[in-house]
Amino acid sequence: MKHMRAGVLNVAYEELGPPDGPPVILLHGFPYDVHAYDAVAPLLAARGLRCLVPYLRGYGPTRFLGASTPRSGQQAALGSDLLAFMDAQGVRRAVLGGYDWGGRAACVVAALWPERARGLVSCGRGYNIQNIATGEAPLAPEQEYRLWYQHYFRTQRGRDGLAANRGALCRLLWRLWSPSWTFSEAVFAQTAAAFDNPDFVNVVIHSYQHRFGGVAGDPAYDPIEGLLAAQPYIAVPAIVLMGADDGVEPLTENDIWAPHFSGAYERRVAAGVGHNFPQEAPGVFAEAVLDLG
Repeated sequence: MKHMRAGVLNVAYEELGPPDGPPVILLHGFPYDVHAYDAVAPLLAARGLRCLVPYLRGYGPTRFLGASTPRSGQQAALGSDLLAFMDAQGVRRAVLGGYDWGGRAACVVAALWPERARGLVSCGRGYNIQNIATGEAPLAPEQEYRLWYQHYFRTQRGRDGLAANRGALCRLLWRLWSPSWTFSEAVFAQTAAAFDNPDFVNVVIHSYQHRFGGVAGDPAYDPIEGLLAAQPYIAVPAIVLMGADDGVEPLTENDIWAPHFSGAYERRVAAGVGHNFPQEAPGVFAEAVLDLG
């Protein structure tokens, strides 16, 4: 495990592969951590890529540098963290890969700073930039049911429940979101340690409240949120990976995310794979990264 000051964070990260290899940054989601890439990173490193796998804000050993920094989980903060991490590493361009929150960070950078991304691998919700202005619009009942946890986290009961039962709650989400994935208790426990971060609850709750417009964001990110509100196109080469058994983002016959991409684009569907794509199908994920160069 390595550490580096980047922006408002002291980022904990793993690094595999030759230091002079083409860089790829792999980003985990909620409620997961860097272990999602335990099988992906060695595959890429063996092909000569420099793999950087950071813990996001609020997870694992990553820490805020300042006590007064808002514990924001908004999309602009995640994208800014990724950009700051790239700057601190001296990485001018990289293939960005992620899912869930990590996919959101990767999409934000790919959309707003395309010169920093050689390519994008985004899982599940392929275009993972939130349209906060429409966040309160009702969805189809089945999708509202899938997003019960988001509504739960908008309440004080949800905050208290996450704080008191973070392990049990996150284990439940793993099961619901990846119904075909048989993970062991040891595998879950390895990741669950990351939820003991002192800022985990605050960052998670802020993320799910902000995306619905329920709370204000960190003013430092207002300019970026303004750009994201326009739902900018992603012009860099992109591969979207969809798990056919994803319990959060159901597979649709029509590719509803494709219109948001203006560059080279491909959607790939994997049978028997749920929400945690890189950990459930590491070979498929690694292949997508390699195909982007």
